[in-house]
Amino acid sequence: MNKPILAIETSETQCGASIYFSDEKYFSSTINLKHSHSEKLFESVEYLFNTARIEATELDSIAVSEGPGSFTGLRIGMSAAKGIAYGASIPIIPVPTFEALAYQLSQILPIGTHFAIVNKVNKNEVYFAKFAITSNSYIFINKLNILKLKDLKKSISGIKVFGNALKMVNPETETDNHFPFSPDPLYVAKWAERFGQERKSNDYDYLEPNYLKNFIFKERKA
Repeated sequence: MNKPILAIETSETQCGASIYFSDEKYFSSTINLKHSHSEKLFESVEYLFNTARIEATELDSIAVSEGPGSFTGLRIGMSAAKGIAYGASIPIIPVPTFEALAYQLSQILPIGTHFAIVNKVNKNEVYFAKFAITSNSYIFINKLNILKLKDLKKSISGIKVFGNALKMVNPETETDNHFPFSPDPLYVAKWAERFGQERKSNDYDYLEPNYLKNFIFKERKA
């Protein structure tokens, strides 16, 4: 790859960005703070451009985590990607959030490991996908879907589980902070480089986050 990729990750609490040239050269900024995306994302991106000493027009593309995840976070990330891409006349690569995280985990888990990524949708449902580690990558065991909380225990029996929904099953569960609930922006870029070249698009108007579930506005009674 001759030009770098700018990656944006805002699917959960983490607000992150990365400029990826290669495994030997990249620049990343990550902030773990709720409701910080709209305020901090452009600050992070500007910081990375200044640190890497490049302009947006020098990028190959922008990789953006497309979801599922936080409705507001995904919308902010996609809007930012569209704005930068439009101004620089470069394509966007929408990156499936759970697949980017699975790819990240594939670099640290033993080959043959079966695991699930489980993140909260609401108090009764979770986003769920099951994977297996292959040589330096992953394969789906169960495709991404929405699972009722009452069915989750059976689905994760006997396998490793990553995500923010574990405490919904057992409030006493201790989560390991070394394992994220969403992908590092560096791996959003790496996924885009390795798997996402055919997803490049300049049709910005047609790119939307993958919410997986319709977002319902509840009318507040007067």
